Amino acid sequence: MGKAVGSPYHEMAKSGASALGVDWTCSARNARYLSGGQITLQGNYDPARLFSPISQIKKDVKQMIDAFGKDRYIVNLGHGILPNIPVDHAKAFVDAVKEY
Repeated sequence: MGKAVGSPYHEMAKSGASALGVDWTCSARNARYLSGGQITLQGNYDPARLFSPISQIKKDVKQMIDAFGKDRYIVNLGHGILPNIPVDHAKAFVDAVKEY
């Protein structure tokens, strides 16, 4: 899914795709509502937030998963990773998901 294209979620959910990507500009609640709640969603952590302190990344990941729920959800960034993200911050993101 492209960035900031929230309104077509409803139509895209009927496309036959297995999942839809959600960028960081769309909340979990809106994504579930706009997609009809019957399709797997993937995303939506803002890749720039990986510059945050590791403790904040871990809090953010927990809040994101809580918001989306564990069913029909794939944790991921809301867009590609930035090339200058500290490796330990990217690792903290992955570790936070595993610890959830």
